[in-house]
Amino acid sequence: MISEEANRIFDEAVTAYHVHDQIDHDISNPYPPDSLEHLLYLKCWIDTVQWHMEDEVRRPDIDPETGLLWKRRIDQSNQDRTDTVEYIDSYFLRKFAGVEPHDDAKINTESPAWAIDRLSILTLKIYHMRQETLRAEASLAHITACKSKLAVLVEQQKDLSHSIDELLEDIQAGRKYMKVYKQMKMYNDPALNPVLYAGK
Repeated sequence: MISEEANRIFDEAVTAYHVHDQIDHDISNPYPPDSLEHLLYLKCWIDTVQWHMEDEVRRPDIDPETGLLWKRRIDQSNQDRTDTVEYIDSYFLRKFAGVEPHDDAKINTESPAWAIDRLSILTLKIYHMRQETLRAEASLAHITACKSKLAVLVEQQKDLSHSIDELLEDIQAGRKYMKVYKQMKMYNDPALNPVLYAGK
């Protein structure tokens, strides 16, 4: 099952990041560069780094210049995240290239990789919500609320994992087919963002 492997790799990446817990610490991806596993690890590492950048930019005492620098880094991280998701979808397109969809095959509302993207984010939510349940200085009400939220997140992870595996099984069997629409983010492109091209 793809979801089982993805969840294992996502846990591995999140755990590895928190050994040093430093945004600029180098990634040490243990998987071969041309493998799906490599892309999954990279995807979750990007998400984990961005999670902590999003924390930094919300510091109440942050000065505007530093805040802008974080915003620029988050924009770049979002682009890297999108690119990696599209690489993962390209893997699945190649994997299922020989499958002939049934005449009544349907397209899914999102591609496999964008569903996997949500699974990666869920791993981070679960990790950090679990940390909240372990805070010694937190109130009992806080701990109780976080335990309740954690249970919901774990259930959501289970349901999403099942849905991803079902989607991939349906594509493999020809019951569904996939298309990949490039995100074509306009705000990062100097040729498409009017604020950028007006300044030329």
